Amino acid sequence: MSRIVAQAAESIVYAREPAGILAHAEIPRPDPARITLSVHHDLASVEQDWRRFEQTADCTPFQTFDWLSAWQRHVGAARGITPAVVIARQGEEMFLLLPLGIQRRGIARCLVFLGDVLCDYNAPLLAPDFAARAPAGFVALWHEIAAHLQADSTSRYDAVVFDKMPAKVGHQPNPMLALNVTLNPSGAYETQLPADWDQYYASKRSSSTRRRDRTKLKRLGELGAVKFVNPDTSAELALTFDLLVQQKSKAFARMGVPNLFAPVGHAAFYRELATSPRYRSLVHLSRLDVGSTWAALNLGITFRDCYFHILASYDDGETSRFGPGAAHLRELLRYAIARGSDRFDFTIGDEPYKRDWCDTEQPLYDYAAATTLRGIPVAVMAFGWGRAKRAIKKSAMWDTVQRMRAAAGSLRKLEKPEDSKD
Repeated sequence: MSRIVAQAAESIVYAREPAGILAHAEIPRPDPARITLSVHHDLASVEQDWRRFEQTADCTPFQTFDWLSAWQRHVGAARGITPAVVIARQGEEMFLLLPLGIQRRGIARCLVFLGDVLCDYNAPLLAPDFAARAPAGFVALWHEIAAHLQADSTSRYDAVVFDKMPAKVGHQPNPMLALNVTLNPSGAYETQLPADWDQYYASKRSSSTRRRDRTKLKRLGELGAVKFVNPDTSAELALTFDLLVQQKSKAFARMGVPNLFAPVGHAAFYRELATSPRYRSLVHLSRLDVGSTWAALNLGITFRDCYFHILASYDDGETSRFGPGAAHLRELLRYAIARGSDRFDFTIGDEPYKRDWCDTEQPLYDYAAATTLRGIPVAVMAFGWGRAKRAIKKSAMWDTVQRMRAAAGSLRKLEKPEDSKD
């Protein structure tokens, strides 16, 4: 344990708590309303408090209880990740929830955000008046949280590895950026939406581009009636999701990148979110049909005033010549405006098409630190890999890397022709 963490631990008084909950740490303050910390290893034990807090807290959809409990059930548990959810209260009022977990990487135990690669943003849930609740600043609070985690064998860790932390959480700055963070290799993109689709479309696309869009849409129409579809039955949702996985898996193979759906639990996680009625208000699955062909598909999130664009795919047959994916994206933007969304978030990734639509790029940040000798290799690797990837992406080498990955993907496809079968 570092000297700072050890010093912070000395100022904390621990009390007994029921099994499954780490003892509260009472932090002496001049304010009569004391701050208390608790760490929870069972998500079910905090479900009601979590759901109640997320109704008013600043957060992203990736920190909602629905998203992370489904992830833990399908992915986290299978990978041996133990939740270590930190809750900070002032008096009886919760003002911070950190959805963390302990993951073993080699011989080291790492403190990470729950959700891993299936969360585009990793962040805390913050009360709107968070800054007033933590007047000493986040770094001081973090030292106390770290000492509290280290005091229990279940949540003890050798290294901290946080990534994809946004600069803002809701309407306030992300306090975790007070740590010694570095830039993530990728950025995130969003656009503000007006109340009128035609006005927005004209402001984003030139007259010549809109004319090309109409020409391609007409060509699609010659192949069959073009229709934007929101499937609403369990059977149709399941069929739509299965095809999205097939199309997206082919795209990953073409690009020569790992298949997002291949790791244990990933496909099952998305399937539950896409098909279960309990997530209908959060997850939006849609299609662009061209005749009998489901030409483009998308899984998005509708959360508060924002539509989040998560997974998109398109058919690689005849319709692909006329941009079904771009046509579907336009329909999604129109859909978001119709439902009253103020923002459309393309989330993490530097694909060129995002810049065509977006007003702002949000930088994302990483943080890695070792607390024991066993954690040093993990922290160094996380820091070094992020820095190297960021340097490559900012250089002319990135195009070469992408071409090499695509060529490698093509070679693998030639070696295994059965992979191309439907």
